[in-house]
Order: sequence, then structure tokens, then C-alpha cells
Amino acid sequence: MLNRRILRIKAFKVLYANILAGNSTLEHAESQLDQACEATRDLYLYMLSVVPSLTQIAKDRIEAAKTKLRPTEEDLNPNMKFAENELAKLIAEDIDLNKLLAKKKFSWAQYDLILKKVMTSVASKEYFQKYMASEERSLAEDCKLFTKIFEEEFVDLEELEMILEEKSLYWNDDLPYALTWCCRSFKDFAAGKNWSLLPLYQSDMLEGTDVESDKRFVHKLLQSSFAAYEKYAAMVAESVTGWEKERLFSTDVVLIAMGLAEAVAFPEIPVKVTLNEYVEIAKFYGTPKSRSFVNGLLDRLIVKLTEEGTIAKTGKGLQ
Repeated sequence: MLNRRILRIKAFKVLYANILAGNSTLEHAESQLDQACEATRDLYLYMLSVVPSLTQIAKDRIEAAKTKLRPTEEDLNPNMKFAENELAKLIAEDIDLNKLLAKKKFSWAQYDLILKKVMTSVASKEYFQKYMASEERSLAEDCKLFTKIFEEEFVDLEELEMILEEKSLYWNDDLPYALTWCCRSFKDFAAGKNWSLLPLYQSDMLEGTDVESDKRFVHKLLQSSFAAYEKYAAMVAESVTGWEKERLFSTDVVLIAMGLAEAVAFPEIPVKVTLNEYVEIAKFYGTPKSRSFVNGLLDRLIVKLTEEGTIAKTGKGLQ
């Protein structure tokens, strides 16, 4: 499930938080890393459970409309297509999934107001109206609809962000990735595949004994960065000019230190891959100038350590 870009970000956040705390141990940091990784899969599970909860909101509205003092013909004979969608039934009746949700105490019951707001928004959209007007009733069509809902209704929804922050400090920034995996699960449902819990690390989803463990990768990255942070942070400070010091942001220093730690600790990873990864992360976790600053300084320091023999690439790392 978690790819290496996400894992680098997880390690970066843990390292940065522990540096700010100032008195943390590597053991504590690694425990936080494991929790942060597991939390992304938890968010995926939580968002999957939106499907039957949102469907129930639609059912409740239909029943409430029937009790009006003067119900319309549409109120008395409603279009039940969405309320009876097959995807909600599959998720609601999946024993393994619901055991996990119960174990983690995941529920949307207390957040019905936000689900009502989402349902109102969905009902007003052209894609939903076309879905309701179509005579086709199939699991594939239901999955396509919920993919659209997840792509358009949950991203940048302030109320949802507040709920996620309240439920887990590790869910910050994870929503787009969790939604992507929900949509992939919808595609699997549409293809007739049974639901199963996704492996936490992407390497565990690949076949073959020669696949490098992503869990080992991210823990080694954190260990190397944690151990060498002071040394690499000092190199950064020594390498900047007067005007660059004014641009030096704390997250930039951590990212550059991590990039150096990765370049040294993983001889099989090409320098250009490491450089590109930390430059991309800098776009989201620094200032508007962080990308160019991290790119320039990390590149210079990698060249310096390579010339000194501290960085020595082998195999795929030579590419």
C-alpha cells in the first residue's frame, strides 16, 4: 500500500518532530514511524466505511419524505437506485472488514451532519443525476459513482479535515492517498474481486523473493538520518552563504540531512532518485523557495561526499 515517496514523508515527519522535541530516542522515533505507517491504512478503512454510512443518509431522507404532511408522488414512489446500491451492501456485509472496523471502533454515527452535507452536494451534481436517470443497475456503475464521489466531494472538505485531525494526529495529509486506495478497491469490487486487507507496504504486494522490503528501507532511512543528523545539519550550516542563511528553513535542513543519509546508506539507490525525491517533498513541506534551495544545496553536498568517497554507489545505484 505505502510507496517509498509516502514512506520518506513519514520518516521525515517523525524525524522533524523528534528534532523539535529535542530529547527523543531512536526507539521512540521508530515506534512513532510504525504508528504513522499503520495510520494510513486505518484511514483507508475508515473512508471505505463512508459508503454504507452515506447510503444510509439517503435511505433516511427517503423515509422522512414519506411522512410529510403532503408528500408528493416522488416522495411516495422514490427512485431507490442509490439507496439500494450494491457497493454499500457488499461493504456492509463484509465480515472481515466489519470486524476490523469494530475492533478499531471506527464509526460515522456521530458525524451525520457532515455526511448529510456531502449527500446534499452529491445530489446536486450532474454526474449523480445522470446516474439516477440511467436504467442500468450494476455493481460496476455503483463503483463508478462512488469513485466520482470520493474524487470530488472529500478532497479539501474542511469539516472532514477537522474530523480526521480529531481522530488521529497521524492522519494529517494522508487523505488523498487513502482516497486513491479506496477508489482502487472500488475497481476491484467492480471486477468481482473479494475484499481483503491491503498489505501495509507496497513491496509486500509484489511477487518474488528478490523484492527489497519497504519496511526495512524506511526503518534504515530513519535510523541513518537520526544517527547522522547533527553531522549533516552542521554540513548544511557550513555550506550556506550569508544570503542563503536567510532562506534556511528548519524543514529544509531536515530534508537535506535525510537526503544525505539516504545517499550514504543506500548504495543501490541512484543519486538522481534521492535528489528528485527530496526536492519533490520540499515543495509541500517548506517555503515557496525550498524546492530550489534543497535542490541546489543537496546536490552540492552529495557531489562533495562522493568526491570524498563517503558516497559510493553500486549496482542500480550507478545509473
